[in-house]
Formats: sequence, C-alpha cells, structure tokens
Amino acid sequence: MAKNRGLSFYRRKKKISSAHVREAFSWLFGIFTAIFIAVVLNVFLGVTTNVVGVSMEPTLYNGQRIYINSFLYLISSPKRGDVVVFLPNGNENAHYYVKRVVAVPGDSVLISGGILYVNGEESPWVTEKLADAGIAANECTVQNSEYFCIGDNPGNSEDSRSPNIGPVNEADMIGKVWFRAACGEQGMGFVK
Repeated sequence: MAKNRGLSFYRRKKKISSAHVREAFSWLFGIFTAIFIAVVLNVFLGVTTNVVGVSMEPTLYNGQRIYINSFLYLISSPKRGDVVVFLPNGNENAHYYVKRVVAVPGDSVLISGGILYVNGEESPWVTEKLADAGIAANECTVQNSEYFCIGDNPGNSEDSRSPNIGPVNEADMIGKVWFRAACGEQGMGFVK
C-alpha cells in the first residue's frame, strides 16, 4: 500500500555546489579586474592635451598631442628635468602650460649674463642664452612645494621667470609628460 504523504510545509534546502561558488567568484574577479584596469589606464593614459605655442621646441611642437601621467606626482615629487603640465597659478580658465622643471624646493636660482645657475652651477636643462632674467635676475630660493620651470625655447616662453607665473606650486601640476604623438618630422616617442 502506498503511503499518502499529503502536503508538506517543509522545504528542502538547496545545496550550493562549490562549482557554482567558484563560477560566481570567477565572474566577480573578472568584473573587478576589468574595472581596475580601466581606472589605471584612465589615470595613466586618460589625460591628454595639445601643446600650445612654441615654448617647448625642439622637444615638443605647437599643436602636438601629449600624454600626461597624472598619477606619478601623487606618489612622488617632480624632479629636475621633468617636463610637466600645469595650470598657471591654479587658474582653471587658462590653457595648460608645458614646461621643464629646472629647480626643485630648496634650490637657489639665478640668471646672470644670460646663463641659468641652479645652486651656483650652470643648469644642464637650459643651454640657450636667456635674454630676459625676469624674477631670477636676483638670486632666489625655491620654496617648499614650488618648482622653477622654464620652456626649452626660453626666448619664446612665458614661464617661472615671469612675475605673473612665478614658481609653480605642486598642487597646480596636472602631471608629467611621458609620451608625444607624431608631429611633422618629429616622430612619436617618450619625452625626456
């Protein structure tokens, strides 16, 4: 005789297999990895701009597309020789300025006889005679979190020598230029 089970109000618990758990974690790991890679690429490659003017020739040319590493200066400070992008005096309405760091906090800067002296020695970063010494006509010391920046074509550059620009505050820096796109005869490549 068959037993009549009748209605049962007890549910059987469904077992979750370890294969289902592994698959769920695999999907979550893939999603988080993709998001992480997207954020990292955006930080490193996401900031681009075009060079405005001839102040960085022959390193960079007017209209040339440059890629900016905006992450680097979150973990380290700019160094002498870095080509940086900044907003002059933090002015959000200004175009990005692209210049080379020639002096860091604590360095003394003097332009005498058209030659840039950093800590009493000729700077290797500016080889052209400087007709306009600007604020560096008298020796000055670069303050904390500030950087003295000059264009590679200093005869056609508005830079830290100018009283309306002055030393660049680190907070106003967008980042370091690390790559340039092709422009005319100059090929693309890493910026030194």
